[in-house]
Amino acid sequence: IVNETSTLRRHAEAKFAGKYRTWAKANAFTSKLPGDLAAKKRKAAQAQQQIDVHLTECKLSERTVPYTHQNFRKAAIEWLVATDQPIQAFEHPKFKDMIDVASRSTQGVKIPGRKATRAEIIRVFKNHLTKLKNKLNVYTMLQSISLY
Repeated sequence: IVNETSTLRRHAEAKFAGKYRTWAKANAFTSKLPGDLAAKKRKAAQAQQQIDVHLTECKLSERTVPYTHQNFRKAAIEWLVATDQPIQAFEHPKFKDMIDVASRSTQGVKIPGRKATRAEIIRVFKNHLTKLKNKLNVYTMLQSISLY
C-alpha cells in the first residue's frame, strides 16, 4: 500500500490512463493525472500570453494629469497624509523648489527609483565631503602661512 497520492497518480497515468479519463468524463470529474495537470497549466499559460498582444504601454506624456489648482491641492494633501509628513513640509523651501522644478515639465515628471535615488544621495554626499575637505585644507594652509 502506497500513501503518496502523487505516486498513485503517476501509476494510474502509466497503467490506466484511458480507463481513468473515461471514468472522469462519465462522472464529470476533473482529471488529476500529472500529464493532464501539466497540459492544463500549459494551456492556461498560452492563453495568458495571447492577451499580451492586445496591451499597449501608455507613454508618460499620455498619462500626464492636466494642472489645476484643485488637482495640485488634492495631490499635495494626499501625499502629505499618505507619507505621514508634518503640515510644515509644504512651507519648507526645498519642497517649494522641487514643486517649481516639476512645474516646468512639459511631459510629466519621471521619479527615480530607490537604487537611483540612493546612488545620487551617495554621490552628492561624497561630492560635499570632497569640497569640505578642500575648503578645510585651504583654511589650514592659510593659518599656517599667517603664523610665519
